[in-house]
Amino acid sequence: MALSASKKPQKADAPITKDTIANALSHAIHQHWIAPGTKLGEDELSDIYGVSRTIVRAALQTLAHQQIVEIRRNRGAFIAKPSLTEAHEVFEARELLEPRTARSAARLATPQDIDLLEGHIAQEHDALKAGNHGRALFLSGQFHLEVARIAQQQTIADMIKVLIARSSLIIALYWRRESALCESQAHHALIKAIADQDGDHAEDLMKSHLVDLHSALNLREQPAVQHDLRDLLLKPSG
Repeated sequence: MALSASKKPQKADAPITKDTIANALSHAIHQHWIAPGTKLGEDELSDIYGVSRTIVRAALQTLAHQQIVEIRRNRGAFIAKPSLTEAHEVFEARELLEPRTARSAARLATPQDIDLLEGHIAQEHDALKAGNHGRALFLSGQFHLEVARIAQQQTIADMIKVLIARSSLIIALYWRRESALCESQAHHALIKAIADQDGDHAEDLMKSHLVDLHSALNLREQPAVQHDLRDLLLKPSG
């Protein structure tokens, strides 16, 4: 989670590590506080978090491995900015992988798993009511990751995790139908199919849901928007 001015660690707190920074940046990116294409300067991040450039560089390498950040030779690190072609490819890959994962989840889900998924939807609704669309999209992505976890297919779940991270960046760039954020019936119906152990229906619902998300993209180049990185990372968390 991005560190707010009121929550920035003091000396008595645990030291800030590369994972602390990587998680904070990842959260800020997925909440859409920082736009794709934004430069992540090592000196600026070192000053913001009060750590050495070595720690910052390690955090950026972690995010580069997750394909959330691009490190360009002699230019530095930037939030990844997926191309139009990649936008199509990412959602097409999700449309191939996640429906089968939903089928497996329907076979393996426990009552505790169903409760957890319903909790994700409740949090997503709260975020939408608060007008926090970035958090709603983040929670939606976490919902899909939980479905993959329930399916007990770790290799595929790891692939889906990367695809969902890229999806968040793609949505930040190319989203054109905010009303689709409120189409929560897709997740409700999916939970019911999983709870009913109806694998066929869960697979069909996941497929149609992802196709709908794909169709909600405005696949044209968007102008860049510049913001102050310090203000974004030290903003109060939602």
